[in-house]
Amino acid sequence: MKGEGNYWLKSGLINVFQNMAGVLFGFGSFFFLVRGLSEHDYGVWIVYMTTITILNIFRDGLIRNALIKFLSGASDEEKPKIMSAAFTINLMITVVIVVLNLSLGAVLARLLNSPELINLFYLFNIVYVLNGILTQFNCIEQAHFKFKGVFVSNTVFQAIFFAYVLYCYVLKVNIQLSHLVFVQIIGSATAMLIAFFYTKPFLNFAVGIYKGWMLKLFNYGKYAFGTSMSSILSGSVDQMMLSSIISPSASGVFNVAVKIVNLIDIPTSAVANIVFPQSAKRIETEGKDAIRYLYEKSVGTILAILIPGLIFIYIFPSFVLYLLAGEKYTDAVPLLRITLLYTLLIPFGRQFGIILDSIGKTKTTFYIVVVTATINLTLNYFFILKIGVLGAAYATLASNIVGFIIAQYILRKELGVKFYHTFVYAYRFYPEFYTSFVKPQITKFKNRKK
Repeated sequence: MKGEGNYWLKSGLINVFQNMAGVLFGFGSFFFLVRGLSEHDYGVWIVYMTTITILNIFRDGLIRNALIKFLSGASDEEKPKIMSAAFTINLMITVVIVVLNLSLGAVLARLLNSPELINLFYLFNIVYVLNGILTQFNCIEQAHFKFKGVFVSNTVFQAIFFAYVLYCYVLKVNIQLSHLVFVQIIGSATAMLIAFFYTKPFLNFAVGIYKGWMLKLFNYGKYAFGTSMSSILSGSVDQMMLSSIISPSASGVFNVAVKIVNLIDIPTSAVANIVFPQSAKRIETEGKDAIRYLYEKSVGTILAILIPGLIFIYIFPSFVLYLLAGEKYTDAVPLLRITLLYTLLIPFGRQFGIILDSIGKTKTTFYIVVVTATINLTLNYFFILKIGVLGAAYATLASNIVGFIIAQYILRKELGVKFYHTFVYAYRFYPEFYTSFVKPQITKFKNRKK
C-alpha cells in the first residue's frame, strides 16, 4: 500500500500543479476582465461562457468518457476503428450544433435578456469546430495514460486569452466582447495544433464507417452525456436564470463568488483526470475492492488539499473578494460563504460519477444527476423569485446535499464505500506528503550545507 500512497501523492500533485497553471491563467483573465468591463458587459460575457460550456458538454459528454474507456482497453487492431468511429460521431454532432446555433442563436439571446450575445454566438461556431478536434486529441492521449499534451494545450489556450486581457487592461484599451471571441478562435487553433503534436504517436485512424463501434460508443456515451449535461445545467442554471429573471449584472455578481470557489476546486478536476483511466483499467483486473479504494483515496486527497483554502476564505471573505474582484463586488460576501459550503461536497459527487462511469453504471449516474439537476432547476426558479441572488446559492446548496446523500447510499450498496474513510485518507495525506516530499528536500538542503 505504500507504493499506492506514493502513486497518489505523485500523480495527484503533478496533475494539480499542471492544472493549476491553466486555472491561474483563467483566474488572471477573470481578475482583469472584472475590472475592465462594466457590470453589465461582464454579466453578458458570463452568460455567453455559460451557454457555450453547455454546447461543448453536449458533444464532449457523449464522446469523452466512452472514447477513453474503450480505447484504453482495446487491442492494437481495434484502436484505429474506435478512433474513426468517435471522429464520425464528433463530426455529426458538430454539424448539428453549428446549424442550430446559426438558426436559433438570436432567439436564445433574447430569452437570456442579452441581445449582445447574437454576434458572439455566431462567432463561436468557429471555436466549436476547433474544440471538437482538440477534444478528440486530448481523449486519445488520456486513454494512453498521458496527460502532458492536455496540460500544455489547455494552458496555452488560457495563456493567449490572458495575454490579450492583460494587454487591454495595462494599455487601457476598451475591451470589446466580440474581440474576446476572436481571441478564443486563435487560442483554440493553437491548442489544437499543440494537442496534435503530443497525440501524433497514437493517431492511427481506420478508413471507413464503423457502425458497430459507433453504436458501442453511443450506447455507453449517451448516459455519460446525459450525466454531463445534467451536471453542467445544475451548475450553470442559477447564472442563466439570474440573467433571465433579474439581469445579466446579477449573473455577473453571482459568478464572482463561483470563480473564487473554482480556484480552490483545482484538485477535484486534476484528480478526476487520473482516476477515470485508472478505474476503467482496474475494474477489469482487480475488481470492486480496488475501485472502492480509488474512490476513498481520491476524495480524501482532494479534501486534504481543499480544506485549508476553504477555511481561510470562509474566515476572510471580504478580504478575498476585494483582493480578487475589486470594490464593485465586495457585497457578495454572503454568496461566497454559501458557495463554500457546497464546494466541500463537490469532490464526493465528481468522483462518484467518475467511478460509476468506469464500472459501467452510467445509467445510474445519469438518473441521479437528472434528479438533482431537476431539484436544482425547480428550487432556483422559486428561490430567485422570492429571495433574489442569494436564492440561487441556497438552491444549489440544497440540491448538492440531496445528491450527496443519494450518491453515498449507492456507493455503499455497490462498492461498500464508507464516506468517513475519505476523511481518514485526508488526515493521512499530510504525514505522507511530509515523508515523501518535504522531508527528502530538508535532508538534501542539510547535506548541501555540510
